[in-house]
Amino acid sequence: MNTKFKQSVVYQIYPKSFQDSNGDGIGDIQGIISRLDYLAELGVDYLWLTPPYVSPQRDNGYDIADYYEIDPLYGTMADFDELLAQAHAKGLKIIMDLVVNHTSTEHEWFKQARTGKDNPYYDYYIWRDQPNNWQSKFGGTTWEYNQATNTYYLHLFDKTQADLNWENPKMRQDIYKMMRWWLTKGIDGFRLDVVNLLSKDQRFLDDTLASATADGRKFYTDGPRIHEFLHEMNREVLAQFPDALTTGEMSSTNLASCIRYTNPANEELDMVFNFHHLKVDYKDKAKWTKTPFDFAELKQLFTEWQVGMHEGGGWNALFWNNHDQPRALSRFGNDHEYRFESATMLATVLHGMQGTPYIYQGEEFATGNPDFTSIHQYRDVESLNAFEILRNANIPEAEVLDILAAKSRDNGRTPMTWDSGHANGFTSGKPWISAGRNADEVNAAADCAAAKSVFKYYQKLIQLRKEQAVIVDGDYQPLFAEHAQLFAYSRNLADEHLLVLANFYDTPMEIDLSAIEWLKGSQQVLISNAAKPLERLEGIISLQPYETYMVLG
Repeated sequence: MNTKFKQSVVYQIYPKSFQDSNGDGIGDIQGIISRLDYLAELGVDYLWLTPPYVSPQRDNGYDIADYYEIDPLYGTMADFDELLAQAHAKGLKIIMDLVVNHTSTEHEWFKQARTGKDNPYYDYYIWRDQPNNWQSKFGGTTWEYNQATNTYYLHLFDKTQADLNWENPKMRQDIYKMMRWWLTKGIDGFRLDVVNLLSKDQRFLDDTLASATADGRKFYTDGPRIHEFLHEMNREVLAQFPDALTTGEMSSTNLASCIRYTNPANEELDMVFNFHHLKVDYKDKAKWTKTPFDFAELKQLFTEWQVGMHEGGGWNALFWNNHDQPRALSRFGNDHEYRFESATMLATVLHGMQGTPYIYQGEEFATGNPDFTSIHQYRDVESLNAFEILRNANIPEAEVLDILAAKSRDNGRTPMTWDSGHANGFTSGKPWISAGRNADEVNAAADCAAAKSVFKYYQKLIQLRKEQAVIVDGDYQPLFAEHAQLFAYSRNLADEHLLVLANFYDTPMEIDLSAIEWLKGSQQVLISNAAKPLERLEGIISLQPYETYMVLG
């Protein structure tokens, strides 16, 4: 079994926004190839590509129409093979994003299925004579009527994303065959999209709709047969490729389920993403709201998952950012006067934890939200739907735009800003979506040349995980849990200790470390973003805005 992922760091690439090579304003595979040296220099181990398969792009590739072909938008299979070879030559592994909860309605399976109930592909999808009241993740009902069959098909997401019927063993075998094909080609693993939603409660009961989360999700999240399906996937596919890495994206999940998904004894997945820590700024658990993040809840959630997964033998995928989230720097830090300090503070807090860290493109040079001010700047289907829903609820347009500026998925999808040239080095043409503010100042070239470089700070954090066993294997103990602005914890492995301290806010503070006995012995400051780092941490120390330390003892 591959356990090297425990010392590894993954870099997520959103191909559409990473690097364009042909001037059409859309990132592509040749663009990624042209930036491999940059990624190798950063020091990451794996590159995760969001879906590059043939797709109508209704949901930016998460609506797959052909699992076996590259979308011409991004290039050809020959381009992909070149990427794979060149990445491997530079010591970089490739993880493919894979969506097996649903396909595009343009997929040949669905085009066959919708023609009639007697078609062999009809049972590849989920059909009902009458819809229940489940609500789509993108707003509205989860059911769409199909005239030819006089039935409704299920779509937990967009109506062009029809849910696959995992109760059908023939469909499952076709999925496993496809996965084996990609791994045989030489890719190094999969990130499995919303994989805990595969198993639906076959009673299809109505939910109460009494709250934002009473929308049907309890009937399909971590569903009745999910562990059976993932164990079967492991047996039929993953066990045959023992070096392959598998990461499951878990929607609205719980700790107990995620321990089961990732404890090696269960033979399911290597690690999981959960999103609870990225809902601490959801008012009444509703996404399309704007409220300050709950710092106490943020710390409590990290503690719960760090301690729980360690004790249960599970494994976390650690992340602040991805293509579905606003930028953490704007969300939890300060993307103006304390850009360097808060970006490196957030990085230190995350990279000191147990799990496998994920860096999302642009995070390594402190990219923030674009601060869009018009609905015409947005491209994301979820955001456009939310705009209509919120406006129809008589919320003023200015308030809706303020919410979108804080919460839209497009915040994470703006083009990479490589330099201060035309389109910030992303394309020679017009970008498919604008980069937003500050792109001329906040870009890879400027950061790498700066005395205070976020990129170089990330390089050090990535290397520390490879050097320090306590970061990989140590337990997690929260410290100063009740403190209103300090995020602090220790990691402990036999006689080794690691202390992470972070001032999470823009005001200076003091903290008394006298009670931490091991700090009185030998210690080493491994990394800090302080202007003049202390050589030793003991007694009462001051932390400037967003100042952070990682100390070994």
